Order: sequence, then C-alpha cells, then structure tokens
Amino acid sequence: MIDSRHLTIDDQIADRYRAVPVEVPAGAGGLHVELDYDDSAAVIDLGCAGSHGWRGWSGGARREFWIGPNAATPGYVPGELEGGTWEVILGLHQIPAAGVGVQVRAEVVPSVTVPDEPLAPVATQRVRGSDRQVPAEPGLRWYAGDFHAHTTHSDGVESIDELAARAAAAGLDFLAVTDHNTISHHTHLPGSGARHGITLIPGQEVTTADGHANALGDVGWVDFRAPARHWAEAVHRDGGVLSINHPLEGDCAWIQPLDRAPRALEVWHIGWFRDLSATGPWAIWQRWREAAGGAPVVPLGGSDFHRPGQGFTVGTPTTWVAAQDDSPEAILAGVAAGRTAISVGVRPDATPDPLHSPLLVRVEGDLIALGAAGAFLVDAEGRRRRLAGSAERLAAGSGPYRIVDDQRRILAISP
Repeated sequence: MIDSRHLTIDDQIADRYRAVPVEVPAGAGGLHVELDYDDSAAVIDLGCAGSHGWRGWSGGARREFWIGPNAATPGYVPGELEGGTWEVILGLHQIPAAGVGVQVRAEVVPSVTVPDEPLAPVATQRVRGSDRQVPAEPGLRWYAGDFHAHTTHSDGVESIDELAARAAAAGLDFLAVTDHNTISHHTHLPGSGARHGITLIPGQEVTTADGHANALGDVGWVDFRAPARHWAEAVHRDGGVLSINHPLEGDCAWIQPLDRAPRALEVWHIGWFRDLSATGPWAIWQRWREAAGGAPVVPLGGSDFHRPGQGFTVGTPTTWVAAQDDSPEAILAGVAAGRTAISVGVRPDATPDPLHSPLLVRVEGDLIALGAAGAFLVDAEGRRRRLAGSAERLAAGSGPYRIVDDQRRILAISP
C-alpha cells in the first residue's frame, strides 16, 4: 500500500494526528512501514495503532519501523498481528506555509527480524548513592536517582542496557526510563537493571506540542492524544505517579489545561541546570502549589538525557527518595508520600557525585544539611543563614528550602 498526500496547516488545524489506514490480514508475519517527506521545513512524527490497540511511537526519530510477532523496531511492541484495519499515525508537529508532500508505504511481510539491542560491559565494582547512609526515618533509606531519560526506544541513542550501565557508573540507585509515547521498553528494564545492579523504573514521557509529562510506574500506555486530565486520571487509577516535565523549557513548556495540578513536578530539569541562579523554577513551584489547592508539591529532578556529548549525563541533577527499599514500587511510594530531595553536585568531568554533593533532606520534622559547609540555607521567605558544619540538623518550618553558594547558585533543594 502506498498513500501519497499533500498536508497543509489546515490539515494540522483539523487534526494534529492523522491516521493512514492499513489492512492487515490475521496471522500476518509482520508489518513494514516507511515514511518519506521533505524535512527541510516540516517535522512529522511517526507511530502505529493496531486494530486492537497502540503498537508504538518513534516520533521524529525514525522514518521506518517493523512489527512482528516476536520482534519489533525499538519503540514498537512486538506481538501477534491482529487482523483488521491498522493505522499509521502521522503527528503533524510542524508544517510549512506551502504544505508538504508525504508518502507512506506499508507492506505486510512474511517475517520480521531486528538486530539485538547492544549490551554494555558490567562494571566489576561500583558505588551507589545509598552507600552514603544519609540519615532517614526508621524503616527508610535515601536512594539516589534520576526521573527522566531516553533510549533508542524513542529519540535517545543508547540502548536500555547501555543507559543502565551509564546510570550505574554515575552512582545512581535508580533511573526512570521515560521514552516518548511508548512502553515498548518496559519489558526490557528488569533484565538490564539486574545486569548492572540498578533499579530501572518503567515510565513514559507523554509528549505533545502543548507540554510533556512523565507517567511513572507500570501503568500501561497513556494516550497522549487525549486531554491531559485523562492522563492524570488514568495514571492515578493504575497506581502510578504523573509528573509535569520541564514546565518552563523552551518550546515545550507546559500549557496544557488541567482541572487540578498533579502534585509531582519536575522542578529541576537540565534546562535549569544551565543557569543555577535562575529563579523561574521557584516561581512556577509557588504557582503550582496554589494550583494544587495548597497541597505540598513533590519536587523531582530529571536530566532528560538523550545522548553523550551534551555536556551532562544521567543524575544531573540527582533526585533522592526516602523509601523502604529500592524496588520501583517502593521508590514511587516514596515519591507519592512526598519524601524527595534534589542535589546538583558533579565532579569536574560532569559525572554526578551523590556520595559527596551538598544535600538537604527532611527527617522527623527537621532539616539535615550535608556537605554544605560555607554555603547558605534559604527558606521560603528568602531568609538566609550560613551553614558552618559538614552535617547540620536544623528546625524546619514549611518549605521549600534550598542551599545556595555565594553566587546564588542552587546546590540542593528540599520541599
């Protein structure tokens, strides 16, 4: 089947997600789809829905995919091909004024074979943030991690296993893998996590032109084409956590309407890390608390890692969670309970250093500041006090609190 069409801005206005129907016979050996268009001025995302449900998304990262009973292109879910009308989904992200010619070629094939995802060497020795033995309430322990990263299952360049090795080398206890609009990576997480001794939390970045959010947990696929309030309802119903991502970041800031703001917010995205003295995140944090009906906001940090060479790696910043253990369920329960803190410290090579970076955590109603001698504790009213020791316990009121250096750069935050 070859479908050729000229798409215009009027088409984008009518429906940002255009469906191209493809008839697939029951028992087919596989489906191969190719997308062709002039990308000099247009950006068109690519995805697929089977006759019985969603089968994957590659956004603008790929022009081609394969789906078979036992194998599929990363980003797409393998499995029996149910007979009926499938849909190739075209996301009309950017269409030039003159429009753009688009051609979709879809072919039912006898079989599908895709290359195995690369495996990374397993380190013989490593340290974890939890080795720091940060003071915690009885029955809990502080674990270091990152709630935002991508693999080849969306627009990242490293395999799941390579990303797991990277996170382990950064000293993290856990990493949420949040590929865009897909859950094809979920089945691979336990194996790679076990190989490298790190907890990989299933996630998906629900991605639209009006904002992004991480659906954290094994909650099934979240339909990004639905209104954002449906995402929140679905994730809450299935026991996950919805976190609004980079709410002030460039052309993907959060502008989706919501009846009620989710409690979790990616307060510290890598975009803020580029200017640690920026105050915009504090402003959005305050407004978010008001939108959430005065409920405390659970701050999360995310590196949004995609590829080496960006000048940072996973764990920049590092989010700490006080949890009963390092299982995905326990980590997300700690988030839901509001037991988080964020630190920024990195070594000269830009690798996170959770064992030594300044850290600010709440324990039994008090604040404990670690590794921050000479820095300043700032409360919600802007009042400052100098921290003299490497470990100080301080009476706490309502947050948020932050530790800054003499250049007003953020070192650590706590709700």
